[in-house]
Amino acid sequence: MPAVRRLSKSDVVAFRLGAHRLAERLGEGKLLDAASRCGIQNSPPGSALLALHARVRNLTREQVDAAVDVEKSLLQTWCMRGAPFYFPASDAAVFTTGVLPPTEEAMRHLLPGVGQALDKLEMSLNEAVGLTGAEIGHVLSGRTLAINELGAEIAGRIARRLPERERHIWEHEGPYAAGQPLGEGVVHFCVRILTLQGVLCFAPRAGNKAPFVLVDEWLGHSIPEVDPDLARAELLRRYLRCYGPSTRGGFAAWAGIHAGDTDPWWRLIEGELTQVEFDGTSWILTEDLDALGTAPMPQGVRLLPPRDPYTQLKDRETIVDRKYHRAVWKTVGEPGTVLAAGHILGTWLPHRSGRKLGLAIKTFGSLPHRYKELLNDEAERVAALRGATSVEVAFATR
Repeated sequence: MPAVRRLSKSDVVAFRLGAHRLAERLGEGKLLDAASRCGIQNSPPGSALLALHARVRNLTREQVDAAVDVEKSLLQTWCMRGAPFYFPASDAAVFTTGVLPPTEEAMRHLLPGVGQALDKLEMSLNEAVGLTGAEIGHVLSGRTLAINELGAEIAGRIARRLPERERHIWEHEGPYAAGQPLGEGVVHFCVRILTLQGVLCFAPRAGNKAPFVLVDEWLGHSIPEVDPDLARAELLRRYLRCYGPSTRGGFAAWAGIHAGDTDPWWRLIEGELTQVEFDGTSWILTEDLDALGTAPMPQGVRLLPPRDPYTQLKDRETIVDRKYHRAVWKTVGEPGTVLAAGHILGTWLPHRSGRKLGLAIKTFGSLPHRYKELLNDEAERVAALRGATSVEVAFATR
């Protein structure tokens, strides 16, 4: 048996940054290439624009808007971890079918909290999804509706079809939100499954609302059917290209499934993987082994948004010292991160005053003057993307 290759942290970081298109910005107009790697999360709203800007040269809001709303080449829907993601419409099957678990039990794990409602109703998740799917075309055809409006209308239509006992439970207040009927909460969960079945997706935001639309009406055609095994295998490959070397647990955390549910993905490409030693036993695509030891550490700076794809990994200590984790990964008010010469050196938060944007940058240690100059330039580009006419950067040390 050949010796297991041991990898250094610097080799892994350089490889991942290159895979995430953060070593060097892609050429103008390459936003689909940037989004295709492992998807671009868009929560909080607007973060996807900044993540794409960090990867594509001279990106503008107008280019992204045109790709979404005019060309329909960039699609947004609920995806990994139940979060909204942008990805190329041509890759829709990978990021929908490829995310969807094949069994009822694994789908319940994907939707934590749905089980208690289904048990009260004595209904399977597949039955609930079937009821929701049967009504969604009637409710959404020719319209765009936010989740609360969509859920309320569908739940009302389903209630009329249920036997009296089930209807009483369905219409009674549930555990998910004050005043919300249990059945409406169940519909919200089912909509997540229907997005992964390619039935609906997001239209562009309208104010504070993220409205849904039927995929076939939005694109003018349905998402082409792909063998689920092919889609799952490709999703795992893309994960490992961006986050490898990794483990089943790392993939599960990224996808939003249980670690014990990973076999329908992992077994499909076991023959394409090589075992390596990094933070314990990990796995990498065999075809990426050469790149692991040769990828250069990038130069320059980036202002990465909250939940940038690069920071959505399980082995956080690879990129940020543990003592700073609470400052970087917050559940409320999560900041962006400062990436300089391949290292995350701090966090940043914006504040808006009219047409002026302020950026508060807090670094984990002293920051060389050359980085401050580069960050000021980067802040001006971020301000333009956010519609501000001027920007003021304040530096501080944690």
